[in-house]
Amino acid sequence: MDEPSLSVDFAGIPLRTPVVLLSGCVGFGEELLNLDGFDAEAIGAICLKGTTLTPRRGNPPHRLAETPGGMLNAIGLQNPGARQVVDEILPRLMQQNPPFKLIANISGSTVQEYGEVASIFDNSPVDGIEINISCPNVKEGGAAFGADAQVAAKVVAAVRRSTRKPVITKLSPNVTDITQVARVTIEAGSDALSVINTLMGMAIHLPSRKPILGNIQGGLSGPAIKPVALLKVWQVFREVGPQGVQILGQGGISSTEDALEFMVVGSSAIGVGTALFKNPHIGQEIAEGMANYLKQQGIVNALDLVGSLSI
Repeated sequence: MDEPSLSVDFAGIPLRTPVVLLSGCVGFGEELLNLDGFDAEAIGAICLKGTTLTPRRGNPPHRLAETPGGMLNAIGLQNPGARQVVDEILPRLMQQNPPFKLIANISGSTVQEYGEVASIFDNSPVDGIEINISCPNVKEGGAAFGADAQVAAKVVAAVRRSTRKPVITKLSPNVTDITQVARVTIEAGSDALSVINTLMGMAIHLPSRKPILGNIQGGLSGPAIKPVALLKVWQVFREVGPQGVQILGQGGISSTEDALEFMVVGSSAIGVGTALFKNPHIGQEIAEGMANYLKQQGIVNALDLVGSLSI
């Protein structure tokens, strides 16, 4: 048998491997390429740090809190703004000739802002655009864009009009029916979906009886959310998979076994995030483990695993 292939075509973006390093966990990728022992060719893509139209300072401290099964974060989208990312950060990054693909992660406070940020990244070296619809809609009292399927669809449509690049919508699990949001965002022009974003949670400092996070609440990630994420990927795959829509599955992946499970329930690519804080080499270890598994099972291509759940 020939060596198994890990290469996948995700939303029209050719990836060396299905392993994607997630937004907020690798900055803009510059430090990653200078990390001792880091095998950049084992990574399919990285999602850049969440970027908004104008610079943001983020939330007050504390911004992180460890939990028994993961981490809470309330960074608040601290970033230098889309124009600086495109004009200054990306040119420096491209000088290092990264072998992985680059996916911008964009956010906004209004539907119009999403379109404007997408337009800026359309004239840049990024290979795709991921839309974070878990952000608060300031014109609707602060409710997240992703909490309302029709509002989420408006965001996707605005981004679709503003770019020729592949569009990936990152779905929030903090909704009543994630499959409804998945369906309408695909109809609005999204090429693929990221499933899932963080769950909402909080942590308490008991001696003072105060919230640990300066923002009071934050996004829960890490192994604790893996069972929830697996279920959501499976639900979304059953809804849009028959249409050929691909999913970037994520949520608590910290081992080869985790990654393979996400592919079995419907992920064409897998996202690694919180695990990187413990082991920055986990992405390449997962890619190597996936190749070994495919060889042992006599599977020619990683995509042959997608949606192979036996029920």
